[in-house]
Amino acid sequence: MPPPSPVTHPAVLLRHVVTALAGPFVDLLAAPRGVELPLEAVAIVEPDDTTALRPGTLALVIGVRGRAALRPLLAAGRAGAVAVAVRTDPDAAGTEALRRAAAECGAALLGVREEARWEQVAAVARTLLDVAPPTAEFTEQQAHGDLLSLVQTLATLTGGIISIEDAAGRVLAYSRSDDQVDEVRRMSILGHACPEDYLSFLRDSGVYARLRAGEEVLDVPERADLGARRRTAAGIMAGGRLLGTIWTQEGAVPLAGRTPEVLRGAARLAAVHLIRRPRDPALDTALREEFAAGLLAGRVPAGSLAACLGVSPDGAVTVVGIDLRDGPEQPAGPALAPALRRSRAAEIASVHAAAYRRTAVAAQLDGRLYVLLPEGDHDPRPAADPALLAWTSDLVGTLRTHLAPAAQAAVTARAPRLAEAPKARGTADRMLAVLARSPDRTVASYPDLRASVVLGEVLELLDEHPGIHDPALDVLTAYDRKHGADLAASLLLYLDAFGDVARVAERLHIHPNTLRHRVRRAVELTGIDLDDPEQRLVAMLQLRRTPGGHPA
Repeated sequence: MPPPSPVTHPAVLLRHVVTALAGPFVDLLAAPRGVELPLEAVAIVEPDDTTALRPGTLALVIGVRGRAALRPLLAAGRAGAVAVAVRTDPDAAGTEALRRAAAECGAALLGVREEARWEQVAAVARTLLDVAPPTAEFTEQQAHGDLLSLVQTLATLTGGIISIEDAAGRVLAYSRSDDQVDEVRRMSILGHACPEDYLSFLRDSGVYARLRAGEEVLDVPERADLGARRRTAAGIMAGGRLLGTIWTQEGAVPLAGRTPEVLRGAARLAAVHLIRRPRDPALDTALREEFAAGLLAGRVPAGSLAACLGVSPDGAVTVVGIDLRDGPEQPAGPALAPALRRSRAAEIASVHAAAYRRTAVAAQLDGRLYVLLPEGDHDPRPAADPALLAWTSDLVGTLRTHLAPAAQAAVTARAPRLAEAPKARGTADRMLAVLARSPDRTVASYPDLRASVVLGEVLELLDEHPGIHDPALDVLTAYDRKHGADLAASLLLYLDAFGDVARVAERLHIHPNTLRHRVRRAVELTGIDLDDPEQRLVAMLQLRRTPGGHPA
């Protein structure tokens, strides 16, 4: 057994390793002591040999999976391992047992994905430990790389020309643009700093003083004599300190109406990139999103995300589910690969979410986009908050305009605790399935779709127990398959319409007598009594479970 590889430089945290490995290689399944723990070594551990472990180690337990990894997990944790990586299996109960063991021994639990090789996991972790800590220049470059995607997203949302500057007026990132840029913009890019005469104007007119005062988004009028078109500006603040500014220059067309709100959200996201405090997990956007996706998937405990966001795990949460389905027509411009389209949609959602609430976080999961909105323990807002519905409508409108013309969103009821976010996600998915039947509808709240969602849950329960059914209705569906008839669908529509023959016949484009004949034939074949409310209810439920029985 080779000895653990020692760290050659301090201040490498478990969070850094989790962020690097999350997604393609591992899932964070438990973090009972958080992720702000120093990591000192990586060790490959055999199930029966944990003698090589020492405190501060990431232990990679090979040769076992699932429940079989319980004993080496506990041994590694008791030996002082910061984290233990094991292969899990589809057994949810086994994974839950591993989580409980991790909580007992205090070690973080990393689930290694099936497609990941142990040597890949070890190589990534050891690389982080073996390289020197990032220089200031490297950190700055990384921050600017994050900002580049943000300015491009802002340019799309506002229709303006974007630049982000630090507190000294140095340009950190700017959006691509054409000849619509003004002289101040051109000189700022060429000289990597705002021209001094325009800086003096901003200082003398009190623009910087107002930006330092809070989250006010300012309209800065045109100054033709200084070569400056109209601008909108927002301060990037942290702890009452101005870190920098975001500027949106107006081009050939006016800025979008929602520009101030979008800038406010973008400024909050930019602060995450600029502060770069390595021991503050709330500032690591990638980790926030990974924790949010893990919580929604049931892989990460609520406490991990709560610590990242600075909220109480006992506080309520609302989940907004967003389906990015393609519509019959795509937006103008080149087609985007699905993964890139989802990534851009997530960036847009992040900007909107940060503007709406500081603790909001967007996450991608299984091809859909979700926004988690944690709330206080005793939030007085109504369950179907009009402001939240308006915000969601605005977000979906933006997504439909720029990325997904058929996008739809479902706003769940408020879950009482953050740990219930996975259940709320399931509700959002059911709501989106209902919404898909009405493509022109963009947003719905849980009260709007409550009956349909509950009915869907009932049908799922019946599908899980196929023995619960009326054999008489099996005869009806078999007849339809054999003769190419539509008796099941016609009967269901008839029952749904309380026997309104004229309305159902018009919907099916048939003569009312044809519908009457179908209903009589269905009764003859099944023997059901349509005057019996219980028989009608059973028929309506069971016919909805069969493909031929769904309403047209």
